[in-house]
Amino acid sequence: MRIANSRNRLAAALLALALLLGLATAAAAQEQITLRVLEYFDATAPEAAARIEEVWNEFERRNPDIKIEREDLYLEPFHQKLAAYVASGQLPDVIRMWPGGRTSHLHHQRLVKDLAPFIEPYRDVFIEAALQPQAGGYLAMIPEGITATHVLFTNTKLLDELGLSVPTTYEELKDMAPKLRAAGLEPVLMGAQDDWVIQSTFFSMILGRLAGDEFTDQILAGQAKFTDEPFLKSLRFFKQLFDDGVLSPTIVQTGYGEVNALFASGRSPFMIDGIWKVGNFLTDPTTGEALIPPAEQEHIELLVFPAIPGELVSNSTAAVASTGFGISAAIPPGSAKEQAAWRLVEWLISKEVQEFNLRTGANCCSRTDIEVGDVEPLVRKRLAFLEGRPTTYVFDDRFVADVYGPLNVGLQEIALGLATPEQVAERVQRAFDAWYSQQQ
Repeated sequence: MRIANSRNRLAAALLALALLLGLATAAAAQEQITLRVLEYFDATAPEAAARIEEVWNEFERRNPDIKIEREDLYLEPFHQKLAAYVASGQLPDVIRMWPGGRTSHLHHQRLVKDLAPFIEPYRDVFIEAALQPQAGGYLAMIPEGITATHVLFTNTKLLDELGLSVPTTYEELKDMAPKLRAAGLEPVLMGAQDDWVIQSTFFSMILGRLAGDEFTDQILAGQAKFTDEPFLKSLRFFKQLFDDGVLSPTIVQTGYGEVNALFASGRSPFMIDGIWKVGNFLTDPTTGEALIPPAEQEHIELLVFPAIPGELVSNSTAAVASTGFGISAAIPPGSAKEQAAWRLVEWLISKEVQEFNLRTGANCCSRTDIEVGDVEPLVRKRLAFLEGRPTTYVFDDRFVADVYGPLNVGLQEIALGLATPEQVAERVQRAFDAWYSQQQ
């Protein structure tokens, strides 16, 4: 009888313990906060798997009370999905965004919070240029760094093999084009199938060189027009590139990801892209393979387009604060969810994550406490690229989509011979007039 009673008491105790554990688990589940995140993410990039593990999974390991539901999209699918979320009023809690440009509507419509109060305690460890007001006049996101949108990737080893040298003027590059074509190569590669590529990675630099930022400021103030000579001169030079055989219309049929392998395999000594493209050539930490092995990276230089006739700004690139993460304004102020969202953003701009970005060629660095360590040659060259180099505006950072959209398409049409510089300038001016009239 005593044995039976003991067994009964043990069973009762185990049942009570199970109930307590169940209640504790339920309470923990109730306390866990779920954050919906929209990330701009290239799943084919060499560092993709490592980023998921070292950035996103590590955050959840450190913050078991926060669950991340992340949606990874890239290029146009990202922007299309973001537009759908905005239209439906279902913006995710944390969103990858730009300081302006294609996410300027998030700024102007105040769909994301002002992060200035959140960053204030840490402000002294960030580059001040990264914490300036953005498109909406406030700090909608914390940039991961300052991004050069124009780089002339140059394979000096290939040039040496062809008996050629790095051109310092446009005339030298133009004279080189027939020799490159005779060798079965393209003079300059671009992956411009997506319409933003030419404007962001090339034309913004041309406009900055030939017109200067002051001209853009005058347009925004209603004191100049896109049909004025500085803008037309920039469009005409872009057209001349095709007339001279420096660029081929095939760039418009070349996919943005496709161009990586073309350049890495030596299809041209030159490629025009943004500084972020460095990440596509680095060693994949999961496979140990690289499109351009570290030893070969020593022969790849990050330069800018050679001197353009009549330029006002020499040796410049176009640059802008890089992407970062914003927090939905729909999250109640002072709530546990707002605190959780900031903890995530705080992690994404942390020293650990920015050093990961540095190693993998991603956007970097807006912090001043980053330790460089042992990095691949292209990472080192990326860090040095902006040192002492003049920078000018990026068009789609200064103007809204209603204005840069017609330019993006117009540049592709000029490349294909479907529109003249004058027609594109008139189209962009009409778009600007329609937008400008709504602001008055």
